[in-house]
Amino acid sequence: MDVKITQALRGYNATKSADLSGNDTGGNLAGTAAKDFAETLAKAETVAQQAMTGNADPHALVEALANTQLAVETAVTVRDRVVEAYQEILRMPV
Repeated sequence: MDVKITQALRGYNATKSADLSGNDTGGNLAGTAAKDFAETLAKAETVAQQAMTGNADPHALVEALANTQLAVETAVTVRDRVVEAYQEILRMPV
């Protein structure tokens, strides 16, 4: 649980430094999020491969897996919210 809190704080600090003034388009923000997600998965895969060969610290593997879990849970939550919004739009009378 401590790892999740640490990761959440890192994520919060990263968003504080981002430009959220409204000048950025939503597409660019979504593209950046997708890029970060892919980088997180790639890093976890690399660390897992290194751990299997004995070249990585077990702590690094646990941290990479926690980051990946957090990223996947976030992506699933965003997807669910988008689907829910789409379904709400479909229910609107014309």
